[in-house]
Amino acid sequence: MLTFLKKFERMIVTTLIVMMVVTILLATIELGWLIINDIITPPVILLEIDELLDIFGLFLLVLLGIELVSTLKTYLTENEIHVEVVFAVALIAIGRKVIILDVKEISSLSLLGIAAIIISLSVGYFLVKRTFNRAGSKSHHPEEQS
Repeated sequence: MLTFLKKFERMIVTTLIVMMVVTILLATIELGWLIINDIITPPVILLEIDELLDIFGLFLLVLLGIELVSTLKTYLTENEIHVEVVFAVALIAIGRKVIILDVKEISSLSLLGIAAIIISLSVGYFLVKRTFNRAGSKSHHPEEQS
């Protein structure tokens, strides 16, 4: 039964990776199409602020997809999820949200909430990286533990 569950889990993760690859490919094509359309429509070669925000948001969305594929690939090959990658994906996602956010239409309390999320994720990422760096340096250099 356990081997069946492992095979099933591997099949699901592989399917998710394939679907993410297709999604990233389509998002990249959409990004290219958006850039070309924005460049060739008058005023030619000049991009307006809202167009730039759309492009940057889509860039970060593609980057987010790539990070998710990386996380799934790591899970498939090593059977573990790297917490620092999860924090990085969350930071990219909230960064994307901030970039495409219309600050004029959001309440100040919501902006404070977003700031708290960013600070929390940043502190969490820092602590995870610091913990892994310390643990890694201790395990790789046992002579320095004395």
